Amino acid sequence: MKKDALRKELHCMIWEPNMNREHKKTKKSHGKARGKWANKTEYLLVVAGNVVGLGNVWRFPYLCYKNGGGAFLVPYTMLAVLCGLPLFLMESAIGQYTQEGAVTCWRKLCPLAQGIGYGQLIIKLYDFVYIVIQAWALLYLIFSFSAQLPWAHCGNSWNTENCVDLQYSQSNVTVGNFTNTTSAATEFWERRALSISGGIGELGSVRWDLALCLLACWTFCYFSIWKGVRSSGKVVYFTAVFPYVMLLVLLIRGVTLPGAWEGIKYYLYPDLKQVAVLEVWVEAGSQIFFSYSLASGTLTVLGSYNEIHNNCYNGTSFVAGFVVFSVLGFMAERQGVPVDMVVDSGPGLAFIAYPQATALMPLPQFWTICFFLMLILLSVDTHFVTVECFITSVSDLFPKHFRRSGRSEIFVLLICIASYLIQLPLASEGGIYIFQLIDFYACNRTCVDIMAVCQCLVLGWIFGAERFYNIIEEMTGTRPCFYFKLCWKYFIPVLTMGSFIVYMLNYKQMEISAAYVYPYWAHVLGWVMSMSSILMVPLFAVVQICLGTGPLRQRLSVLCQPVEDKTGQNTKMGAVETDEGLKMVEESEPEMS
Repeated sequence: MKKDALRKELHCMIWEPNMNREHKKTKKSHGKARGKWANKTEYLLVVAGNVVGLGNVWRFPYLCYKNGGGAFLVPYTMLAVLCGLPLFLMESAIGQYTQEGAVTCWRKLCPLAQGIGYGQLIIKLYDFVYIVIQAWALLYLIFSFSAQLPWAHCGNSWNTENCVDLQYSQSNVTVGNFTNTTSAATEFWERRALSISGGIGELGSVRWDLALCLLACWTFCYFSIWKGVRSSGKVVYFTAVFPYVMLLVLLIRGVTLPGAWEGIKYYLYPDLKQVAVLEVWVEAGSQIFFSYSLASGTLTVLGSYNEIHNNCYNGTSFVAGFVVFSVLGFMAERQGVPVDMVVDSGPGLAFIAYPQATALMPLPQFWTICFFLMLILLSVDTHFVTVECFITSVSDLFPKHFRRSGRSEIFVLLICIASYLIQLPLASEGGIYIFQLIDFYACNRTCVDIMAVCQCLVLGWIFGAERFYNIIEEMTGTRPCFYFKLCWKYFIPVLTMGSFIVYMLNYKQMEISAAYVYPYWAHVLGWVMSMSSILMVPLFAVVQICLGTGPLRQRLSVLCQPVEDKTGQNTKMGAVETDEGLKMVEESEPEMS
């Protein structure tokens, strides 16, 4: 009985107090606590708002159509089970256990792997670029209050003689039968909203209206996160819930439109031959990583503010697909063209096809306002979570400097101001070229694939999957299914590395359209951005090893041991955690997992 009591005391001493004592000391010495979610609902809403991002509106439906319709859901669902949910659990539990950001969490698990966190920090910086989508949507929202939607007709100063408005195209002949013509919606996007220049080497002047919209977006971002999770947790009650309301409203309206079911047929009609195509599986895996924000440090940071593990939100991508394709089916019928003539992804879907479709509906201003409000709020959730994760990770690196009272707000303000000034070129006439370059290279799946492989190798093989199982059981009271261990150690590394290899073998240079080819230097710059995050993992490991002392084997042994094991030697009773369980220092030295 005494032995059991002693073992229980040692057990509590190691798994709970280490981080709590450090957290209390930080609060006392640095003047400001790190913060927690006020309740479970805030955490769920933040995660849901992050998952229900732009990819569900302008990427998932298009991928589903492009890769076999309903057949695409087969690999998507299977890879969500094999990769999505296990990685979600792993990253959330890492943050929850360490109570640290994307970089410092690895200090407590495997100091040698801190390069993963630094690489994810760089990815976060590149992700800041997506706020320009909010600026575009805000500009469209402002124009949506016009008496006549400017992208529905050709009587504007920016229109050319080749412009074809919607009313003419649907009442006479189809747009597809014209040569050398462009729709009013396309000309509004290219000539008014963006005023696109001739290429990335011709940035031109800054568009003052886009610059003001970008400033408004960064201002809203600042006041959403300036108090940390205390402010962002409250903002998300509106920004995460309202898009669901808009999705429901647009879905009800969409399925009642003439031709809507033809669009849904294109969306869901299963081409089972596509299931056997390897590229379809790669696309499905890429979408899961993109939608769930996996291997980017986001879930780790969000989990670090929580006390209890919560499950992922699923299903919104599928619902958004019905919304988008029901509207595209309606537009195809009104214009007299097949659905594949109007379907597109990215900006083409959000800022050309959909506004064009809503302009054909009764009360077009109302439906356009609904759509762009939803688009803005979807982007807001994703963006302020991205910025919050970056700020949290940096603050955890330097708590003495950024956790003091008042300094956190100033730090957030400086980040927002600097980001806005750096991103002003995105509001220029050549801004779309910069955006596409960063989107294609800096935030592509090669980065997250490598990060996912590294995370699983470190956690599953160096830190130890069994040890991590014990940690999750201690935190939640429930031991995860053995299946997750198989995913972390075998399935995810093999699948993600396979995805990376297939992507590289089938690599094609980026192009916005057939009419424009990026210069060679732009592709080189793109690959530099890609490698800047990936190379952080081996470079930081090499630096750590070189700075160490003693034989190489001893350095690796020390760098691969969790910090919690080493700090455990300083407890009153000298307890440490080894593969064999809890032991006294006198009985056994700490061993590498």
